[in-house]
Amino acid sequence: MNTIVALATPLGRSGIGVIRLSGDESLTILRRLVGDNVFDPEPRVAYLKQVRDPESSEIIDEAIVTYFRKPHSFTGEDVVEISCHGSPVLLRQLIDECLRIGARMAEAGEFSLRALANGQMNLAEAEAIRDLIDAQTTAAARQAIRQMRGEFSHQLQPIKDQLLDLIVILESALEFVEDDLPAAEASTVRNGLVATRDSIAKIAATYKAGRLLREGIRVAIVGRPNVGKSSLFNALLGSDRAIVTEIAGTTRDQLHEKFSINNIPVSLIDTAGLRETTDTVESIGVERSKRTIADADLVVVVVDASEKLTVEDRTILHSTERTERIIVVNKTDKLSENDLQRFLGSLRTELDGDSPPVIPLSAKTGDGLEDFQHAMMKPFSGPELSLNGFLVSDARHFDLLVRACDEIDQSIELFDRNASEEIVLIGLHNALRYLGQITGETTTEDMLTRIFSTFCIGK
Repeated sequence: MNTIVALATPLGRSGIGVIRLSGDESLTILRRLVGDNVFDPEPRVAYLKQVRDPESSEIIDEAIVTYFRKPHSFTGEDVVEISCHGSPVLLRQLIDECLRIGARMAEAGEFSLRALANGQMNLAEAEAIRDLIDAQTTAAARQAIRQMRGEFSHQLQPIKDQLLDLIVILESALEFVEDDLPAAEASTVRNGLVATRDSIAKIAATYKAGRLLREGIRVAIVGRPNVGKSSLFNALLGSDRAIVTEIAGTTRDQLHEKFSINNIPVSLIDTAGLRETTDTVESIGVERSKRTIADADLVVVVVDASEKLTVEDRTILHSTERTERIIVVNKTDKLSENDLQRFLGSLRTELDGDSPPVIPLSAKTGDGLEDFQHAMMKPFSGPELSLNGFLVSDARHFDLLVRACDEIDQSIELFDRNASEEIVLIGLHNALRYLGQITGETTTEDMLTRIFSTFCIGK
């Protein structure tokens, strides 16, 4: 297999940049780069070497080089890692030299794909590497590490073994038994199918929490101009990310930032103030705000407690009735307690029986901000969302688990109707194939290409 090369560290200036080679010619290319054709490094030992231009012998850099002999490497092939100074110009020059000598540029995820092909890991473990790199919180990183170390695969293997045992019983009955299965054996098979289905369903049930941990929630802050949306946005982030002025319509386009609450990633969107306007730029921002409301997991409607509810406030309140929402009563620092209660009373009247959470706060002083953060998480919490234990976080895995459950359910129904073993076995074989697709045992080449295209180049 040809030798591939890629930068394994992010682009940009850094103290160190790592270039990775994998393939049969890795050591040969390294010898050309260090100008020593008899260089015979011990595997897994770091060497300080001068890296040279193979044509002119001009020194390019001093680097730490490490050789990993197959099969004891990440990919299962001969691997070389060159750790040099992290100048983008220098790294590009070294990669170009590797390409000139005989390597080719790695495609996205190709190192991990080779590791999969060489039996160094299964597909679920390879996908966990991507998730670990993309993790936005420590909890998400811990989940990715658990999957990378094979916890998901270890949970699936006994289920696949049990399903295979049941398939063998039915296949044997199909081949060697002229009459129906004895009642005792039929009961054993049915109970085994139900237990297998329940085990798969139990794992699939963790997806809601896993998806929340991995992808987080999209929160849109909406309201008419000048009610304090940008001030609330800044208060949540703890920095002056959005421009705040007394001039209505300051925010004309959306601002996106990410942070986390209780290890849940939050994608926060500050939208343009919702109002009728003749300003072309602002009107585009208003239209984008309306689309954002439709796509958000949670809508935060901000109203100004220091002013009476306006027609624009009422329009926004009624237009968001069908969304998951929180009403934030901002600028409470400008009101007495009695005035605040009167405003809250008028707001409840306007809501007319609808009872979303209403949180009084001051984005300026931070008073009430902690209550607001708690309210943001409440719709997405519950006993089924415990972050303890392994969680399914990938939509592909969840879909395959659900499909496997459905196939077994159909087989149980056919079994109860005394259908022939041959018919019952169709669903069981399908279920086994779906479970195998999670770990890559039965995954098509096209699907593998699609999955690994989501990886970064150096992995």
